[in-house]
Amino acid sequence: MATPSTRQITRAPDKGIFPLDHEGLCKQEMRQYMKCLMSNNRENAKCRSEAKSYLQCRMDNDLMQKEDWKNLGFHEEDNEKNPT
Repeated sequence: MATPSTRQITRAPDKGIFPLDHEGLCKQEMRQYMKCLMSNNRENAKCRSEAKSYLQCRMDNDLMQKEDWKNLGFHEEDNEKNPT
């Protein structure tokens, strides 16, 4: 039995590593986001405020690099609706 000779090429994420939250520092925010997704048929556009809260928690706890919100897909309209 021959093994396929094609090799799948993988590449690192654009933003680098994404450390796991072993201490559960952002568990509450993650649960709120997941609850929102489940109650909205997994339509993430309806859960932008929860996503932003989760990402803010991760940045505040050094679980991800601090980024400008516009680089994460959030715009001025989002800031006006949900100031952090």
